[in-house]
Amino acid sequence: MLDEFALDVRRLVYDGAIERCTIPSIAELAAQSGASREKVERALRELAEAHQLVLQRDGGEVLMANPFSAVPTPFVVTIGDRSWYGNCIWDGMGIAAMIGADARIDASCGCCGSAMMLAIPGHCDDGDARVAHFAIPAAHWWDDIVFN
Repeated sequence: MLDEFALDVRRLVYDGAIERCTIPSIAELAAQSGASREKVERALRELAEAHQLVLQRDGGEVLMANPFSAVPTPFVVTIGDRSWYGNCIWDGMGIAAMIGADARIDASCGCCGSAMMLAIPGHCDDGDARVAHFAIPAAHWWDDIVFN
């Protein structure tokens, strides 16, 4: 069970990702929460252990707050004049769903590197089914979340 402060830190991470299109640093989270850097680092480790976030190996900064990436990736989601990085195409679609508006995802083919663009409508009717293929089954994504 996550403690209340860890949940507050998680909310700050996602608020930053959604509102400012960037994941806040440990220093920013400490300033926003009024807590010490050490307390924020403990909360981030707790969140990572619960698979709520992925931390960078060096320094403990947030690497992924799924579906958002803290670092540039080949999956750029653009909605209006704002853009975010997704960790993969699935996460790119997740960002579009979270924001709930028409989105464009610019990506590249994992096999050949060709540029690809996916348009995501902000609203889909039940009859607007789409099919996607993922090379790694979802049950194995957390086996090595950074490289799968």
